[in-house]
Amino acid sequence: MTPARPGAGPRRILVIEDDPTLNRLLVEQLGRLGHDARGVGSRADALDELAHHRPELAVLDLRLPDADGMAFLPELREYCPAIVLTAQGSIDQAVQAVRAGASDFLVKPASAQALDLALSRVFDTIDLRRDLAFWQTQATRGQDQPLEGQSPQMSEVRRLITLFAGADSPLLILGEGGTGKERAARALHALSPRANGRFVAADCEAGMTAEELFGEFRTGDGGALRRSEGLLAAADTGSIYLSGVDRLSADLQMKLLRVIETAAYRPVGSATQLVCRARFMLGASLSAEDIARTGPQHSELLFRLLAFVIRLPALRERPDDILPLAQGFLANRSFQRNTPKSFSPAAMAALRAHPWPGNLRELSNVVERAIILSAGSEVIEPAHLGLAPQQALQRDGQVRLAFDTPPTLDELRDAYLRLALEMTGGNRREMAEMLGISERNLYRLLPGIDTRPRGEE
Repeated sequence: MTPARPGAGPRRILVIEDDPTLNRLLVEQLGRLGHDARGVGSRADALDELAHHRPELAVLDLRLPDADGMAFLPELREYCPAIVLTAQGSIDQAVQAVRAGASDFLVKPASAQALDLALSRVFDTIDLRRDLAFWQTQATRGQDQPLEGQSPQMSEVRRLITLFAGADSPLLILGEGGTGKERAARALHALSPRANGRFVAADCEAGMTAEELFGEFRTGDGGALRRSEGLLAAADTGSIYLSGVDRLSADLQMKLLRVIETAAYRPVGSATQLVCRARFMLGASLSAEDIARTGPQHSELLFRLLAFVIRLPALRERPDDILPLAQGFLANRSFQRNTPKSFSPAAMAALRAHPWPGNLRELSNVVERAIILSAGSEVIEPAHLGLAPQQALQRDGQVRLAFDTPPTLDELRDAYLRLALEMTGGNRREMAEMLGISERNLYRLLPGIDTRPRGEE
């Protein structure tokens, strides 16, 4: 029997066959194999099913009353893969269909064994391609090491992750930018009963849309409906982590809250309600105290979820973890060159003295840059770290900007933007988060700014 993916339910299959008897037999066979099958007899009915019930695979007869199956195949492939059905004497036509994009073909009448074998081959290919694409997009995310460290704060984070992993409630992961909120979400997912499902991570700060979140049905060329899968559907029965949810529009926050509370949503452009089966983890750079103090008038979404909170400490709050983390980044073979390296005593002192406004992300960037700047040297010195300009941000949170004469407002703005660039190592996302603006607004501010490091003007 064709296995379902771990954590998934029965496969959704659409049979498109104009012979009512054969259609019914195929649907029954698929049902006995454990799948959720529906049958239609025309292109028009197939398009309606494709738009509203989101099958994972179609079984297509090449002869339909209102369309030529070969001509319909490219349109069908916009929605899902297809296995074509062919009569005994039209194998050549089936081979042409496979060359045109069909995933496989079956000769009518198909036995249960032949049907199951074809389904296994196609679903294995679908899953491998889907997982490959997914991991390729996720491979560069969450490379920080936020769960390392022996400080009491990190011990508490690990304890809460272990406790919350077994629950299915949505939760908040709070902390400053660069503290490792996404990696904490990944660790929680890995310990949860949903570990065999997908972990989908997305950033809301750059301007998340309803189409990206919920998916979309739209009219394409020739009047055909085209489906775009959203993040909720991509997560399936796994977990979804959304960072920067406090930057979502109020309307989108309320729609997301309704999904969390009811597990139901509608893709944009569709009248059909779908079920969301993923667990939600939401990240924000606010504190639980701020959310509680401002209440639902600031963000009802975050206020409603305050019962389950994990707070990631800032790096300056756990200074004893700075050197072990830096040495861990240094030992990371993904960006270390052939020369083994270590920090000099002076470099270690500089690392400990720095306030790390960008937290783990900044530490990782500084160590990687030091590896490159130290070239063939085995010892990394303070000059390789490039931390001096960033001392302008003091431990008390005050920013020091020096001018020979009283600056104009524009000069003050430009100086602060240059300082923010230095503090974040040029990371636009981190810089926008630190300034409390969107990345779009940040890009509008930067064109007139000289972004070269100080000393290179």
